[in-house]
Amino acid sequence: MKTVSIVIPSRNEEAHIERCLDSIVVSTYPKELISVEVCEGNSKDKTPSIIRSYQEKYPYIHYVYNEKINTPCGVNLGIKSSKSDIVIILWAHSFIAPDYIENSVRFLEDHPEIACVGGTVENWYSGQISKVIGFALSQPFGVGASYFRTGSKEGFVDTVSFAAYRREVFDKVGNFDTHLIRNSDDEFNFRLRQSGEEIYLSKSLKSFYAVRNTFQKFFDQYYQYGYWKVYVNKKHHQITTSRQLIPFFFVCFLFVGLIWSLFSATALIAYVSINILYLLLGFIVTFKKKVSLRVRMKMVAAFIILHVSYGSGYANGIGDFVISRKQPNRKMGESTR
Repeated sequence: MKTVSIVIPSRNEEAHIERCLDSIVVSTYPKELISVEVCEGNSKDKTPSIIRSYQEKYPYIHYVYNEKINTPCGVNLGIKSSKSDIVIILWAHSFIAPDYIENSVRFLEDHPEIACVGGTVENWYSGQISKVIGFALSQPFGVGASYFRTGSKEGFVDTVSFAAYRREVFDKVGNFDTHLIRNSDDEFNFRLRQSGEEIYLSKSLKSFYAVRNTFQKFFDQYYQYGYWKVYVNKKHHQITTSRQLIPFFFVCFLFVGLIWSLFSATALIAYVSINILYLLLGFIVTFKKKVSLRVRMKMVAAFIILHVSYGSGYANGIGDFVISRKQPNRKMGESTR
């Protein structure tokens, strides 16, 4: 059987790290074939002591100090520290189904032509707002063709979360880009596909993700995602996925359309009509859930925040990276949790 390393970058995750590690402890895969590299980035809360308590109890769980703090540095440390046949990248604010490791290994053994497999991500909630946000993140109207979130497809995709990679992938493609405070996994998966390898989304793999629980944190999260996506595009001199442009065009429409409508009655009618259509579509999507009108309005607000935050961050990224030729704004790497 294949050996497996689970690499978990972690910083200030005392609210989630136990749930993450517990999901590995109860996994169905033989523990003698597992190593867990928890790469801890100088946390200011109880995260280090929690990790060490698990290390003392379970010999296959290892504390790895990440002095450079950021996520891709932690991932690279974990990959370097491990020697297993298969490497699974997991975030500390996520957790996996008991058979996730077993099913990942079985899939890669049954499909030697595939370099990477991931599964669908279900939301884990901590209050009503996180449920509202999670709904937006699970709908095509919110996230487009992010199939690992919508669960609407099994097959070859452009990216997945919490992926299982063959060890030789890192020899071929290299490590995670340490300059990318956000989007480092997407960028790595892009390089993987550019190298001629395939990424597969299997519905047999179930994982769970702790959704932000305030609209402000949600806005900050996706603003950063949009911002760093431009950095990825500039690095590779191309648009990595076409769907990333839709929120940017939406924000451009909101701004330019508003200005134009001040000078033209026809433009005003078109502007108002398109916005009403957007809101109407958002409301129609919310009827998948039986909720009150108040909650339904919050769901629509979550769609708006998702699209406007990502699009605005993308516009800021164009200003910084393309027009001004600046280095990344470090504030765009601050935690949004």
